[in-house]
Amino acid sequence: MATKAPTASNATLEAMFSAGAHLGYNRSRRHPSVSTYIFGTKNRVELIDIEKTHELLEKAKQFVSDIAAQRGQILFITSKKEAEDIIRSAARAVDMPYVIGRWIGGTFTNYPQIRKRIERLVDLSTQREKGELAKYTKKERLMIDREITKLEKMFGGIVTMKDMPKAIFVIDPRREAITVHEAQGMGIPVIALAGSDCDISLIGYPVVANDASVKSIKYFTDEIVAAYKAGSLKAPAK
Repeated sequence: MATKAPTASNATLEAMFSAGAHLGYNRSRRHPSVSTYIFGTKNRVELIDIEKTHELLEKAKQFVSDIAAQRGQILFITSKKEAEDIIRSAARAVDMPYVIGRWIGGTFTNYPQIRKRIERLVDLSTQREKGELAKYTKKERLMIDREITKLEKMFGGIVTMKDMPKAIFVIDPRREAITVHEAQGMGIPVIALAGSDCDISLIGYPVVANDASVKSIKYFTDEIVAAYKAGSLKAPAK
C-alpha cells in the first residue's frame, strides 16, 4: 500500500508562499493536465494549490532519497537563465552532473559518442594542466585551447556522468521538452518543477509550482538537494 505524503506544516506552506510557489500563469496558458492543482485566480494569474504541491514534492523527494541511498546519479538540467546559477550550485553541492544552457541532442540516445567527446575534453585538459602541450606550436596550442573551451561549454557539467543517470531533474519541462522526450525514450525517470502551462501527464515526478521566479526555483531545488543528502546517509559504505 502506498505511503501517504505527510501533511504540510504551516511553516512549510508559508515558506512556499513566500517563495511565490503558488503563482501560475494566465488561464489561457494553463495545460489541462494541471487543472486539479489550480484553486483560483487573482489579477488574471492562476493560483496553484500549494498543499497539493507539497504532496507532489514529498513523492519526488522520497524518490530522490531512494536514488541517493543507492549512490545513483541525478542529472540536473536547465536552459533558463534565471535558474543557471541555482542548478549549477545545487548539482555541485551533491557532486551530481549537470547541463546548463542548450541540451546536446543525443546525450542519452547516442551516449557512446558523447562519452568520446567528454573523454577528449578530459584528455586535453589533463595535458594542459601537466604542461604537456608545450610540444605544440603557439598556433596549435591556441587551437587546442579553443577546442577545450568549446568542449567545456558543451560537456563540462557531465564529465562525471559515466553512464545513464537514474533520473533527471529539470526546471520547466515545457521548455525542456526535447530533453524530457529523450529521457523518456530511454526509460529515465523525470523529476520536474512544472508551471501551470506544462503537460505533466507523462512526467514521473512533477512538482506543480512557479517555475519562473528565482525564489521558487531555488526553494524547490534546495528541497531536492536536501533529499539527496538525506538519502546518501543511508548509502552503503564504498
